[in-house]
Amino acid sequence: MQVTLATSQGEIVLTLDTQAAPETCANFAQYVRDGFYDDTIFHRVISNFMIQGGGFTTDMTQKSTRATVQNEAKNGLKNKLGSIAMARTNEPHSASSQFFINVQDNSFLDYPGQDGWGYCVFGQVTAGLDVVQAIAQVATTRQAGHADVPVDPVIIQQASLSADDA
Repeated sequence: MQVTLATSQGEIVLTLDTQAAPETCANFAQYVRDGFYDDTIFHRVISNFMIQGGGFTTDMTQKSTRATVQNEAKNGLKNKLGSIAMARTNEPHSASSQFFINVQDNSFLDYPGQDGWGYCVFGQVTAGLDVVQAIAQVATTRQAGHADVPVDPVIIQQASLSADDA
C-alpha cells in the first residue's frame, strides 16, 4: 500500500507495511481516505530526530480524531532513517492520527523502548526522502504552547492512496 503526501515542500511517497502493522496501516489509510490529513501541517520538526504531522491545521488548531489504536511496535520494524511511525503520548496505546518520519536512526524508540512498548513503525519513505530532509532543516519556534513548530508552515496539502489501494 502506498500513500503520497503532497506537501508545500514537495512529494513524499510512503510504502506501508500492512503485514507487520495491519491495524496501524488500516487506521492511517482510513485517515487518508477521509481527507483528514489534507491541509494539516508538520507541527513538530527536530532536525536531528524526526518530523511530526497529522494532527494540526495551519493555525495550530488540533483536529478531532477517531479512537486510538493498539500499539503494534513489537513487529520487528525499526525507527530508522526514513521510516514512518505513530506518534503517541506516554500511554502506549494512545496513537490516533499523528505520525512522524524519522530523519535519522532512532533505535531508542524501537520495541521495547524506554517504557516496554516503543513506537510503532508501519512503513518507509520510498520516494521524497530529500523532501523529508529539507523539512527537517526548516527554522522553528514556539507557537500556541508548542515547541519546534516551523516558522513558515510546512503544509500537507493532500494525502492520497495509490489507485490500487484506494
